[in-house]
Amino acid sequence: MEDRIRRAILDGELKRGERLPSEAELARQFRVSRTTVREALRSLSTQNFIEKVPGAGGGSFVRAVDHEALGEMLSESMKNLLSLGSIEADEVQSVREYLEVPAVRLAAGQRSLEDLARLHEIIERQKLVRVTDPSVPQLDVDFHSAIARASGNRVLWSFVQALHEQTMPVRFLDLSEEVGTETVLQHLQIVKAIEAGDEDAAQNAMVTHLRYLEAHRATAAERP
Repeated sequence: MEDRIRRAILDGELKRGERLPSEAELARQFRVSRTTVREALRSLSTQNFIEKVPGAGGGSFVRAVDHEALGEMLSESMKNLLSLGSIEADEVQSVREYLEVPAVRLAAGQRSLEDLARLHEIIERQKLVRVTDPSVPQLDVDFHSAIARASGNRVLWSFVQALHEQTMPVRFLDLSEEVGTETVLQHLQIVKAIEAGDEDAAQNAMVTHLRYLEAHRATAAERP
């Protein structure tokens, strides 16, 4: 039963968001016990093929098998590892340069008008908020994820988004108004290089930005 449902999802017979029949109906269709159905659904949920939603309007729903699902799986796995202490946030953050430098080079060569509009919109929102605004960490996640998205490499986008969602690097900064203003200006320089299609300038701007952030990281005692 589990293999047949998995194959139906992979073959596209079951679409994203589609609700599976009830446990009783699945047991009837596959001629198995409800215990077998529950075990199969639990396994499919663990593998991120379905999502189980509690409540009267809930049930088992098909999840996407695409780059977005990959990002969700990576994010959830990273969250669990961080919670268990199996990995440290510092380890995750140190991977940034390995991912974001090639991402910004690709973005300079691949970006669309839609990508540029998205990046400019994020920066305009960043200009309007103070560093104490609760939206600041998410705006930073959105900015770096948008660059990875503009790279045209969906796997790279999934990794960068997962990395930022689970560590929100801006939380680790000694984030004064001066640092916040300079960070936004650096974001703008990165976007200008991407918009100009200048891969070298985009890379240099990103490296400068990442090193600036590293130089302004808060000490362990200062972190939230």
